[in-house]
Amino acid sequence: MNFKPDFQRRVADAACPPLAALAIGAHRATFAQAYRLFQAAIGVLGPPAFGLTAIEHGGEVVPVEERVVSETPFCSLRCFSTRIRGRPMRMLCAPLAGHRAVLLREAIASMLADADVCVTDWMDARDVPAAAGQFRLDDYVRMLEDFMRRLGPAGLDVVAVCQATVPALAAAARLAAAGEPELRTLVLIGGPVDARLHPTMLGRIAATMSPQVFLQACTGPVPPGYPGAGRIVYPGFLQLPTLASGQPDRMLSLMLGALAPPWAQGGAAVAESRAAATDFAAMIDMPAEFILDTMRTVFREHLLPQGRWYIQGEQVRPGAMRTTRLLTVEGERDTITGAGQTHAAHKLCSALPDACRIQATIPACDHYGLFSGPPWRHTVFPPLRHWLNAPARAAASAGVVDASQPQPASMN
Repeated sequence: MNFKPDFQRRVADAACPPLAALAIGAHRATFAQAYRLFQAAIGVLGPPAFGLTAIEHGGEVVPVEERVVSETPFCSLRCFSTRIRGRPMRMLCAPLAGHRAVLLREAIASMLADADVCVTDWMDARDVPAAAGQFRLDDYVRMLEDFMRRLGPAGLDVVAVCQATVPALAAAARLAAAGEPELRTLVLIGGPVDARLHPTMLGRIAATMSPQVFLQACTGPVPPGYPGAGRIVYPGFLQLPTLASGQPDRMLSLMLGALAPPWAQGGAAVAESRAAATDFAAMIDMPAEFILDTMRTVFREHLLPQGRWYIQGEQVRPGAMRTTRLLTVEGERDTITGAGQTHAAHKLCSALPDACRIQATIPACDHYGLFSGPPWRHTVFPPLRHWLNAPARAAASAGVVDASQPQPASMN
């Protein structure tokens, strides 16, 4: 599919008058100029690093190894592991929603205390050559399926955040429907599983904006000089103000914290604030076709909750899941994902026994607090950690070894 706006196609077909062609040329020049200015601004600091090099375990400092274990042109499965054997594996599905996966650094660091962690680390679409083809929502689901198989679903705990909740649930459902081993645990945090419920401002925009308006107002080709030159993208310089409008108080807080002098709140606090602001502003371009798919499937036609989502001719059936432990988490003050949208997964996963499911709404917590900052550290992660570690506790109390995990052994 050609993702140029309709009026651009008419120019390409030499079927529009010279004045229209001149207007299009001006639009492209303005887009390219804004694009380069934004890239130059964020390029001063460079891509933020995860910086997770060690953990404390048993009173010792244990090195953390960072490596890519699987990759596609659009995403790498980046794993953080230690030499401690017998630890469970957890897969953190970062959203493809504009931010780099490093925005989940604090969540990864927290989970590393108990497990090795792999995260979906998204490529900036500007760096993906056009020859790699397009990337759609269905491709996202199949990619997560492959990653889950790579890590071994029977012993895998998957934690999906925000936009990633929808494809993660779909991937888990497809594994179960195919008769493959199910995920051990699936945690869905602050995502639009059923966007019909209490739609937010951003959700209403996604539901009502036509594809033509989106393409004309929000996309453009990556300029020459980048590996992805010519790819039609939703660029970072247009995403950032949109995200800020959805939660302006957070954006203001980040900026004020980053600009504060060290004596105002302490050097460590200022450094943390500046790192958070840098992570938030380090946007990546997203493929335009992926955004269009998401707008249609999730926000406009609500295919998943209505049982009308088909991938490669097969219906996505969360009801096929029988043994996966399901936890959904929402923030009481989340203005990005509406109330009840994530908890709706329980209705879809109708075959799971009550003992395998739980939902939690975090008081006074906004969207970003669900995976970062004090709300994550003090309110969200402690019960999440307890839920994730429950199988190991049960196995230990029964005096049996969890067969889904490697045999415990001393460090090498």
